[in-house]
Amino acid sequence: MAGTGSFLGGVHPPEGKQYSEHQAIEVVPTPKQVMVLLSQHLGKPCEPKVAKKDKVTAGQMIGSVEAFVSAPVHSPVNGTVKDITLAPHPVIGRTMAIAIDTDPADNTPKRPAAERFGRDFRPEQYTAQQICEAIAQGGLVGMGGAGFPTRVKVEPNPAMPKDTLVINGCECEPFITCDYRVMLEWTWQVMAGIRLAARASGCSKVLIGIEVNKPDAIRVFEQAAAELKDAFKMQVVPLRTKYPQGGERQLITSILGKQVATGGIPPAIGICVLNVATCAAIAEAVVLNQPLTHRVVTVTGRAIARPGNYYVPVGMSVADLIEHCGGLTETAAKVIFGGPMMGPAIADLSQPITKTSGAVTLLTAEDVTRAKFEKRQTACIRCGRCLAACPEHLNPTRIAHAIKYGRLDVAENYYMAACIECGCCSYVCPANIELTGYIKTGKLQKARAAKKLG
Repeated sequence: MAGTGSFLGGVHPPEGKQYSEHQAIEVVPTPKQVMVLLSQHLGKPCEPKVAKKDKVTAGQMIGSVEAFVSAPVHSPVNGTVKDITLAPHPVIGRTMAIAIDTDPADNTPKRPAAERFGRDFRPEQYTAQQICEAIAQGGLVGMGGAGFPTRVKVEPNPAMPKDTLVINGCECEPFITCDYRVMLEWTWQVMAGIRLAARASGCSKVLIGIEVNKPDAIRVFEQAAAELKDAFKMQVVPLRTKYPQGGERQLITSILGKQVATGGIPPAIGICVLNVATCAAIAEAVVLNQPLTHRVVTVTGRAIARPGNYYVPVGMSVADLIEHCGGLTETAAKVIFGGPMMGPAIADLSQPITKTSGAVTLLTAEDVTRAKFEKRQTACIRCGRCLAACPEHLNPTRIAHAIKYGRLDVAENYYMAACIECGCCSYVCPANIELTGYIKTGKLQKARAAKKLG
């Protein structure tokens, strides 16, 4: 290994994890209705495979599409399809969704399956093809980022053979603790998923990156790795606590000292990167034949009565989840779908939980007033702090100003597409310019223009 445990750039904002890091995962009762979005992944959206008034069962595939980069969606409950309609989406605004009224007489909440996995699990009983097929049919996507279909990552590709599996256990985003609790409580399930992914992808080496502010997680994974006698090499790599340490490209640099070319992908240099929650889902899909219908979500912040980590059906509304958590202790001035660095603020609490929803963060008026991005904006003083903080080594100010004045061509010349929208530039800007917001807007304008031209 040639990594140093860190990368150039980045920031270390207040962690805010004290609200929920010690709260064990709690199963949420089945809500009266779920709204399953047909677009929960990068790639082509699903098409509904059910119709209004159809009866559906928990785990039934209700949406799919014939496309390489896509993932089917499944019903998390027993119930009846109420409607197929537009629903709020945290990134693209609105998308089609399947509304399901749950059956009150037959909906015992799904429980985690961690107790069904142990150190005696043998991944060699499954072929690479069986593992990849189960991942594809289960609708698995990256649960710690943009939702890239997991099958596409794991499936062997002779043109880009993979030799190293990198596991992301960093959870560097402030406030969020869902992955931390998964690592502590579902250790052997995560390990089963890691070993299955290594077998499917053909990787001979596994490196598990965990930030040093999670010593308990490092300890349990080091103990688990020491007990296994797999053919491949497995190592836990402690990493510097730094944001965005969990970014795919930053993680590879920190652990291996390698660089993924701008616009490139990790398999191009023989690497596959998976999140710990995704690995837990792989184990369920392959061993238990259970699709991705539930996930752990951190509900946190000073405005929520019972912050914690909750096992939630995909499709449950934010409003129902907040109600289950005891409601608000004081008025929430901002509700963030995710963490405060990358998560979008939402105004519609009917927004459903998706496969990639790691958190709901509720900020008070005092939190918002103190937040840097809410203070008065002044002129850029060319201090260069955004350049030093950018983990992708871009010039965020020049990109943002080009977008501000309608020069998307200039923004593209400064590699607007390479921005990972981590928010580091906005965080350090003394002029309080929302640089990341401008760049997100520029990408959206470019996508809309391309669609019109196409």
